[in-house]
Amino acid sequence: MKFFADTAEVDAIRSLEEAGLIDGVTTNPSLIKKSGRAFRQVVEEICAVTKGPVSAEVTAVNAQAMIDEGQSLAAIANNITVKLPLTVEGLKACRALTRDGVMTNVTLCFSAPQALLAAKAGATFISPFVGRLDDIHTDGMALIQDIRTIYDNYDYKTEVLAASIRTPNHIKECAIAGADVATAPPDVLWRLAEHPLTHSGLDAFLKDWQATGQSVI
Repeated sequence: MKFFADTAEVDAIRSLEEAGLIDGVTTNPSLIKKSGRAFRQVVEEICAVTKGPVSAEVTAVNAQAMIDEGQSLAAIANNITVKLPLTVEGLKACRALTRDGVMTNVTLCFSAPQALLAAKAGATFISPFVGRLDDIHTDGMALIQDIRTIYDNYDYKTEVLAASIRTPNHIKECAIAGADVATAPPDVLWRLAEHPLTHSGLDAFLKDWQATGQSVI
C-alpha cells in the first residue's frame, strides 16, 4: 500500500519523505488556504521534495476550463497529478487530460457508480472520501470494498486512493479492503508507528541493558 501525505505544508512533507514514509502528496484548495502561501509556489516546492505523484486541484467548473487549468498545472513538473471533481464536466476533462498523457485524480467520490465512471474515463486515481461518509452515518469502508471489487471484476487500472482518512485504524481497514493508496494528514501517518507496548518494551530493554554496564560498540 502506498501512503500519500494530505497537506500543503512543505516542511511536514520533507520530514515524511526523509523518513521514507510517503510515496506522494495530495493537496486541495482548503489545504492551500491553510498554508497561507501562493498556490503554484507551494506546488512547485512539493514537487521538488517528492518524486511521487503530487495532486494539484483545478478550480474551474466546466470541462474546457478544467482542461486548460489541468494542462497548466501539468507543466509545473512531471509528477503533477491533476485533481478533478467527480462531476460530468470533471469526467470529460479527465478523459481529455488522460488522452494527453496527464495523470489525473478524480476526487469527491461518494459512491461506487461514480467510481465506475471515473475508471471508464481513464482516471489514474479515484478518491473515495471515507471520513466524510462516516460523518453522515454511512459506512465509508464499505465503499472502498465495493470499488475494489468492481475494479477487479473488469481489470480497471485506476488506483483506489482512500481519502478523508482520520485515524491509523482507517488506514488499516483501507489496507484490508484493498485500497492501493491512503492519503492522510502527516500526524496520522506518524501515528502509524505508535503503540504503548512498543515504548514500554523499549524502556524495559534499555533499563536491563544499562544494568549490564556494557557497550554495543
